Amino acid sequence: MTTWNLKEMNHHVLICNGSSCMRKGGEEVTQAIREEIKDRELDVRVHTSRTRCNGRCKDACVVVVYPEGAWYHEVDEFMAKKIVHQHLQNGQPVQEALTYTYNGSGMELMNDRVKGIEKDREVKKAVQ
Repeated sequence: MTTWNLKEMNHHVLICNGSSCMRKGGEEVTQAIREEIKDRELDVRVHTSRTRCNGRCKDACVVVVYPEGAWYHEVDEFMAKKIVHQHLQNGQPVQEALTYTYNGSGMELMNDRVKGIEKDREVKKAVQ
């Protein structure tokens, strides 16, 4: 097992490897992001983690970039490389692929994406 020193890290990329995202190229997206990070020598500044389901299966394959709270939808290998170059290297989120962004007080839906199910309603239903 590896324990990385994350002192120099300024971005954490979460790559969905849940079942819907894997069917939509999650493995290829994971590899494309990691290779592009390495090719651009961003390894020290960017850490990646594979996740299980991120709860946005209609948006598969999902990639999330923190600390900005940028949620990307329908990411393929091409878009994965664009996210690394434009967002991680140059600090400009890829607007056309954003689902949500953090606006300082909460998440803001972008690009007329499917809003999704309200979590409060589902939690209340499960508890009853």
